[in-house]
Amino acid sequence: MIGAGPRRWAIIAGGGTAGHLQPALAIAEALVEAGHGRDTIEFVGSRRGQDRVVLATRGFPFTLLPGRGVRRSLAPDALAQNLVALAHLAGAAVVGTVLVARRRPAVVVSVGGYASIPAAVAAVVLRVPLVLVNVDAVPGAANRLFGRFARASAVGWEGAALPRAVVTGTPVRPEIAGVGRGAEARRAARIELGLPADRPTVVVFGGSLGARRLNEAIDGVVHLWGDRCDRSVYHIVGRRDWAGRARPAGTGAHGPTVVAVPYEERMAVAYAAADLVVSRAGAMTVAELALAGVPAVLVPLPGAPGDHQTANARALAAAGAAVVLEDGSCDAARLATTIDELLGDTARLAEMARAARKAARPDAARAAAALVSASARAQHRPEEAG
Repeated sequence: MIGAGPRRWAIIAGGGTAGHLQPALAIAEALVEAGHGRDTIEFVGSRRGQDRVVLATRGFPFTLLPGRGVRRSLAPDALAQNLVALAHLAGAAVVGTVLVARRRPAVVVSVGGYASIPAAVAAVVLRVPLVLVNVDAVPGAANRLFGRFARASAVGWEGAALPRAVVTGTPVRPEIAGVGRGAEARRAARIELGLPADRPTVVVFGGSLGARRLNEAIDGVVHLWGDRCDRSVYHIVGRRDWAGRARPAGTGAHGPTVVAVPYEERMAVAYAAADLVVSRAGAMTVAELALAGVPAVLVPLPGAPGDHQTANARALAAAGAAVVLEDGSCDAARLATTIDELLGDTARLAEMARAARKAARPDAARAAAALVSASARAQHRPEEAG
């Protein structure tokens, strides 16, 4: 039950995945940097996923909603789950309206996803300024739904089809901006990850749960490389695919060195260590690769809503910072050839790194926070909250 509680300056709604939660946190930190107290910014997130664990350590008040998003499928089991999801969503909308009414925020920020919908509904009903944050090249369903009601939309890419869009870039974790890409920084990062300091290194990941296509392909690449001792692979397998899988390990002197882990919190270190990244093309990943200046082979997730991962990948490839490999073509032979061609052309890798940095927007979080502040109700001053 939601008590009357203190007044808030902002409610930031969304979560359930890192792709929603991380930009929300980056914007919140930028608002704190601009002078707003942590206790004046409340998160509305999802009980599913890692929202509770992540938010509990950040000092912001938060409310977590039950339920899940709607599955985009007409299969009988999906229809049954969607009926339950819609019932939960209706209940969550009531909770969101009560929360916004009692907190009386100057602004509601929606970062998309299931958990953003109740607070966005409440903002529309109660006429609280609504700001959308859309980090994918293709707007998500929730943001498309509320775009007409939003006072402004902070978007990550040019051409995002949302009303009153302002291109701020994608807000990312502050530590990514500090990734060192010089020779000494790269050697130190490799040592920290348990890799040889002097071998060209490929970092592979597919999100917190993992990507089976990428995992199988890189396992095959390691097998194809056989006795090559001039490669290292840092393989972030993902929690879903970690249990029970065979984990290849190179012998160092007689083959590629492979370090496999289920999950990696130190992504800044992984980016620093990499000569090349192989990954999916979520918006946060693409933005972090650009900011860190890491060349990449991007394998978009097929069937992603609006095919947004393909749009994300093509945006970075158009800048000259990435190579796009379709999921259906990502087998061991094709991936090995692609990696070998890139690692064998240091001039091209250097140019891709420069292109990535050029495409990055290091001030994205501050720009989005400034848009939020400009969109808030002018009569609701920060000191009135709390």
